[in-house]
Amino acid sequence: MASKIKVGIVGGAGYTGGELLRLLINHPQVHIVFIQSGSNAGNPVSKIHADLIGETDVTFSADLKEDIEVLFLCVGHGDAAKFLAANSIDEKIKIIDLSQDFRLLNKAVNRNRTFVYGLPELNKEAIRSAKNIANPGCFATAIQLGLLPLAKAGLLNEVYTTGITGSTGAGQSLSTTSHFSWRANNIQAYKTLEHQHLGEIGQSLLQLQNNGDIDISFVPWRGDFTRGIFISSTLKCDLSIEELTVLFETFYAAHPFVTISKAPIFLKQVVNTNKCVIQLEKIGSKLVVHSTIDNLLKGASGQAVQNMNLLFGLDETTGLKLKATGF
Repeated sequence: MASKIKVGIVGGAGYTGGELLRLLINHPQVHIVFIQSGSNAGNPVSKIHADLIGETDVTFSADLKEDIEVLFLCVGHGDAAKFLAANSIDEKIKIIDLSQDFRLLNKAVNRNRTFVYGLPELNKEAIRSAKNIANPGCFATAIQLGLLPLAKAGLLNEVYTTGITGSTGAGQSLSTTSHFSWRANNIQAYKTLEHQHLGEIGQSLLQLQNNGDIDISFVPWRGDFTRGIFISSTLKCDLSIEELTVLFETFYAAHPFVTISKAPIFLKQVVNTNKCVIQLEKIGSKLVVHSTIDNLLKGASGQAVQNMNLLFGLDETTGLKLKATGF
C-alpha cells in the first residue's frame, strides 16, 4: 500500500475547516499532521467541531510544520494571500486554497507559485499536473456546472440566473443575516448583479466559448436553511430537450459527481454529498437549467478533497462516497 498523504490545515475552526476534517479523518489515504488555528491552539478538535466527538483525538496547533505534502488554506477571503506573504512554505508542498484569492487569472501567480483553477469538470488534466489549486466558489461551482456543456457548444449569450444558499455560505462568524432569528421564515436578495463569483464564472465559460459574448445576470438569495445551493439559469436555446440531454450527458460522462436528472430535482438530493444534480426544462424557446450542490462540500471542502485526490493520482471519488441526508 502506498504511503499516506501528509496533510496540514490552516484555519481549521470554521465551517469549511470542520467539513474538511470530517472528510480527511475518514479518508483512507490521508494522515493529518497538523490543524492550525491561532485562537484554538491546544483545544481538541471536537471541542470546536462537536460533530466530530469520538472521531479523532487531534488537537489544534498554533504552529506550522514542514513535514507535509499538501497544505489546505481554509481562511477568509484576502487572508490566503496575506498568509503566503507572511510565511515561507516549501515549494515542494502543494497548496489547495479555499478562499477566492487566486481564482482569477490575473491573481493566479503568487511569488513562484502558480494556481490552477480547481473545477475538475473543466480542468481535470491541468489539476492532475498542478502544484497549487485555487478551489472554486460555491455559487460559482453550481452555476458553472449548469452552463459548461452549453458553453462548449457555443450556445451561451444572455443568461439570467437566480440562486438560493443556506446560512453556512456566510461563514461561522455571527452576523445579522446569519442569525437564526433573522433567517427563520425569511429570504432576501443580496449582491444583485455584482456577486464576487461572477468573475470566475465568466472566466471559465470563456475558456470553452471564447467569442466573448456571454452576459450573465445573477441574483443570489439568502435562504431559510443551513446548507445547500439551488440554481436556476434561463436562456434562449433552439435545441430540443432530447438534444440538450445528450449534450449534457456526453459532457459529464467522465465526471462521477455530476448527474443529469429527468425528474424534478431538490436540495436534499445533494446535502452531505460532493454531488451536483442537474435538471433541464424546455418551454418554447426558453431553456431552464436547474443545478444543486452542497455549498460546504462540492462548493468547498468536498471539492478540495476531490482536487487533492487528482493531485496525488488517486481515484477522484476516494473518501467522497457520501450519502445524501434525504430525510
